[in-house]
Amino acid sequence: MIVGRREAWTGRLLLVLLMAITVMPFVSLFVTALHPSGSYPPGLEWPRDPHWGNFAEAFRAAHMGELLKSSTLIVLGVVPVSLLLGTLAGFAIGHLRMAGRNLAFLTFVLGLTLPFEGIITPLYYQVRDMGLLNTRWAIILPLIGLFMPFAVFWMRAHFVNMPEELSESARIDGANVWQLFWRVHVPLAMPALSSLGILLFLWTWNQFLLAIVLVDDPMKRTMSGALGAFQGQWGTDIPLLSAGSLLILAPTLVIFMIFQRRFVTALLQGSLKG
Repeated sequence: MIVGRREAWTGRLLLVLLMAITVMPFVSLFVTALHPSGSYPPGLEWPRDPHWGNFAEAFRAAHMGELLKSSTLIVLGVVPVSLLLGTLAGFAIGHLRMAGRNLAFLTFVLGLTLPFEGIITPLYYQVRDMGLLNTRWAIILPLIGLFMPFAVFWMRAHFVNMPEELSESARIDGANVWQLFWRVHVPLAMPALSSLGILLFLWTWNQFLLAIVLVDDPMKRTMSGALGAFQGQWGTDIPLLSAGSLLILAPTLVIFMIFQRRFVTALLQGSLKG
């Protein structure tokens, strides 16, 4: 009994320690953002006169309104298409008895090992030859392709566990393959779809590498990608740079706080299926 309590307290202490380590950088950014513009804050010292106006100044200087619009357009171009294609492929590989489904699944699994950094150079030349450099399509199209392996893997993990009797009953009632997919399996796959949508949103919104390599205009990048231009302009103004970083980070934190239960459920669901 005593050993069990000791282990419980050790686990709680470890969780508190990990939470403190995770939260500390955000606290440091927040405290730094409240210092006078142009100053060099000594550390986690709370300023005597907090400059809340730094957030408004960073919003104006970084053109956050345009960045929000650009990031939203990129997300709307990536997430719905990735969800549709990933769900179709996951259904075909995981539930339908299509020829070569094991080979197709293995190909997508191998795609999970492909790092963005390893293909950025050939991707640059391909996008340039297509005439898409410095456009939002230079971010949208590659991201759809790069997200496909994970999207297919995620949705296949759901469909492979669906009972075959469900599909047989629908076929007896006269349902074709499209009706079987759209009217029977898609409604049942909404938890997996919503969790995948959250993950794709977070990854797209925080995309940095493709944005700075393939797009020169900061106003056509994602918010995270535009941080590089903002840092180059205000790199010596640490409080203003911290305020801008927090503003760029805020949308993802809000989305995570709203959908945190679905996010945790998605991780647990993904670990149990497949």
